[in-house]
Amino acid sequence: MAAKQYFIAGTDTDVGKTLVACGILRAAAARGLKTLAIKPVAAGADLTEQGLRNTDALMLIDAMTESLPYEQVNPVLLAPPIAPHIAAEQAGRRLSVSQLAGFCRGVMMRKVDMVLIEGAGGWRVPLSQREMLSGLVVELQTPVILVVGMKLGCISHALLTAEAIRADGLVLAGWVANQIDPDMACFDENLATLRNFLPAPCLGVLPNLSQPDANLAAEHLDISPLL
Repeated sequence: MAAKQYFIAGTDTDVGKTLVACGILRAAAARGLKTLAIKPVAAGADLTEQGLRNTDALMLIDAMTESLPYEQVNPVLLAPPIAPHIAAEQAGRRLSVSQLAGFCRGVMMRKVDMVLIEGAGGWRVPLSQREMLSGLVVELQTPVILVVGMKLGCISHALLTAEAIRADGLVLAGWVANQIDPDMACFDENLATLRNFLPAPCLGVLPNLSQPDANLAAEHLDISPLL
């Protein structure tokens, strides 16, 4: 059986893409599936004993069942937590869709049951003055899982992102609502509107968590539509 492969996108930055990805990985592992993940480009790093490391990539490594060196899980690491194309320019590096696609394919060729590719920021994040990260998903032709950060304005962000995904010729495989604003007004009404308008199954609704917890996230997810 070919591995299930999905790209994890978000309506914005800091909406919980990594938490959802790790939740999916843990839910898949609970079903006995072998999993891998890759975050091809990350902006934002901490200095550790092993060198610069991105927190999101480390969370993915902890949640997936198979082992890979850090450099394969996060092949492009840019230290400042800013837009990747700006961070790359400041570091004198060039980012390209073809380069990132090569990194991703190296992981996607592994004999596992599921591979997740986590994006950076929202859908239209530039890699350079000519290419965007969404072009990577077009190149790889992977279905997309959209993480919707539940806050005021999320309906428009989610629907516009879904439209862009479809306009790029890609499949929206499912979406997850993540309550990033614990005090969001009319949460249930907003959720109902998203269920009505988004053309894909809702894979789960994550409550507001004081600390990211992949196991708890997994409990709120139904990954059966992905399998």
